[in-house]
Amino acid sequence: MTKIKALLTDTTAATAIEYALIAALIAVAAITAMDTLGTALSATFTRVSSGMSISGGADTTAGNTTL
Repeated sequence: MTKIKALLTDTTAATAIEYALIAALIAVAAITAMDTLGTALSATFTRVSSGMSISGGADTTAGNTTL
């Protein structure tokens, strides 16, 4: 009978579940933030690359870096 009573009052599993839910929530938030940041970075690099193409960019042939 004491084992059943101890089992019913044990809260360590509930605490572990709460920590798992918090970790999952943090993971989802991090993935969403990284996805948004990746999209913004991709757009920025595309804009810079196209700006360099329009302006002629740098001459990188044979080590020359003149504009």
